[in-house]
Amino acid sequence: MRFMLLFSRQGKLRLQKWYLATADKDKKKMVRELMQVVLARKPKMCSFLEWRDLKVVYKRYASLYFCCAIEGQDNELITLELIHRYVELLDKYFGSGLGQPEVNPKPP
Repeated sequence: MRFMLLFSRQGKLRLQKWYLATADKDKKKMVRELMQVVLARKPKMCSFLEWRDLKVVYKRYASLYFCCAIEGQDNELITLELIHRYVELLDKYFGSGLGQPEVNPKPP
């Protein structure tokens, strides 16, 4: 995994974790680009996409997007499971109700 991002539907970055050293300027550019791509996708579209030389796996829980950038040979389904378990962990710790994805999100 190269990095993990959590951001809102409004495009506000909530959390970022980088697993490879990356310059701040490049991080900002990558975050901005990836948020635009993910936020522009329709809810019924696949949660996997090819972006640059990476695969991006994302899932929306409540109003937050959990987004992971993985290498080409990594497994997308395991990454989705990792995201789900991370959300469960956050839900247990903070009790925020993130644990259930919005099935029919309300239009803006």
